[in-house]
Amino acid sequence: MAMFDLLGRRWAMGVLWTLAERGPFTFRALQDACETISPAVLNARLKELKSAEFVCQGPGGYQVTDLGREVYQALLPLSRVSGTWAEQLARTNNADRPERDDSA
Repeated sequence: MAMFDLLGRRWAMGVLWTLAERGPFTFRALQDACETISPAVLNARLKELKSAEFVCQGPGGYQVTDLGREVYQALLPLSRVSGTWAEQLARTNNADRPERDDSA
């Protein structure tokens, strides 16, 4: 359960995901890639992900380790289910909205 505690923290999965799909990154480039993350939160998440051995710092910057890549690969099916779920919710929410009468 400790892994879920770590990955459930704000931006933890986002940082891991970004590094797995597009890394390695320097700190500044990773902050830019994550767009709205603050430097303090990014620094905290990198320390935690490094401590968990999901991320390491190499010559090209921060990158996922083999274990981090394995975790990322395990999350991919959840990403697909998440996309399906979002589409389903959008259809349901659109069906629940009353039609507008623009003729007035």
